[in-house]
Amino acid sequence: MRGQDDFRQGGAFGRPFALASAALLASVCAACGSNAATPAPAAPAAAAAAPAPTGTEQVILATQAHLRAAPGDVQAMDTLAAAYLQRVRELGDPSYYDKADSLLASALKLVPGDPEATLLSGTLALARHHFLDALAWGQRAAALDPHGADPLGVITDAQVELGRYDDAVATVQRMVDVRPGLASYSRVSYLRELHGDVDGAVAAMQMAVAAGGPVPENVAYVQVLLGNLFFNRGDLASAEAQYQAALRSDPGYVNATAAMARLRAAQERWSESIALYRNAVAVYPLPQYVIGLGDALSASGDARGAAQEYDLAVAEQHLQEASGVDVDQELALFLADHRRDMGDALAAAQRAMHDRPSVQSADALAWTLFQSGDARGALPVAQQAHRLGTRDALMYFHSGMIEAALGMTAAARSDLDTALAVNPHFSVLQGPVARATLEALPR
Repeated sequence: MRGQDDFRQGGAFGRPFALASAALLASVCAACGSNAATPAPAAPAAAAAAPAPTGTEQVILATQAHLRAAPGDVQAMDTLAAAYLQRVRELGDPSYYDKADSLLASALKLVPGDPEATLLSGTLALARHHFLDALAWGQRAAALDPHGADPLGVITDAQVELGRYDDAVATVQRMVDVRPGLASYSRVSYLRELHGDVDGAVAAMQMAVAAGGPVPENVAYVQVLLGNLFFNRGDLASAEAQYQAALRSDPGYVNATAAMARLRAAQERWSESIALYRNAVAVYPLPQYVIGLGDALSASGDARGAAQEYDLAVAEQHLQEASGVDVDQELALFLADHRRDMGDALAAAQRAMHDRPSVQSADALAWTLFQSGDARGALPVAQQAHRLGTRDALMYFHSGMIEAALGMTAAARSDLDTALAVNPHFSVLQGPVARATLEALPR
């Protein structure tokens, strides 16, 4: 593992940098139990008729039995809560959040200063996208464990999603100083990516891969994130190499399967993409995978099949909402992209901007305003989305379309050109729209 001095020599802190998607990192600490620094394994469900329990299932069954005999064992409550959070990773079943929440409340009632239950409560709040709550829990956990790295990860994730980027930079620096490794380097990578330093983001994620973790999923997880960085800058060959490496590290890893599905869609290998998406959704029906499947079906000409998947994506998002997950940002983007229930989309985007005022929420609100017919209102919000200099093709596409509608030809041409230069494969649905709009702009 490289230390923080080596990390600084790479120029990490001479400019702003970043994390690895709060949605993904929300379970980094939770699944690993005490002093967790990296994600726990997310084994896909076995296909046999009577599968043997997975490692997580075994932990759940054994800990449940122990708690029946010793109902006041707070450490066992923490272990079971962590296993429930890990189960969400494996199955995409958000009902486990309520189970974890109940256990953690009981543990903290018995031992109000329990550091593990406090940390896990922060992780649960992150997973539910309750970022102000997560920040408060992370700060409490840091007070209970002032020399620990894990609370700093919860705090960083919350600060990023709340748009407090300078604070996040300072916090993740402390995290690297305390424990340079997979969890801290991957967060640095995301902050760099947000600030437009894509080469630096790749370097930090490569360090995360090299640092590794105690189980195969740890490495596969960051290999997928590294592949995503390559994909997002249009380097499909390097992206595929990382996704295939992740599948070698952890065969059947669902995140890598879904990433390969997106890559095959970018290559217009529709039958392969659809089959891979179906495999991923069968294991883990995450809305983004279901939407990806719908988009691949739509782009391949199967409008009816796409509509069915989009309906399923909405149902999955409502299921998450019922389990306390705030999906406003994600729901708004999906509805706006597909022009469904635009009143609901706009309300969700406005709530997201209020609750998590990040550049992603600004981008979601700008696009939703535009798709609702308010290009003039969308423009200043889109400018907010670009405030960090993020090299995100979708953000440039959104602002370019808004500018085109307002007759800002030079700005529209610049942003649409940038979107396609950053990643010509950024969306199987919106990529063709970007090209057609660019071609129609007066010269």
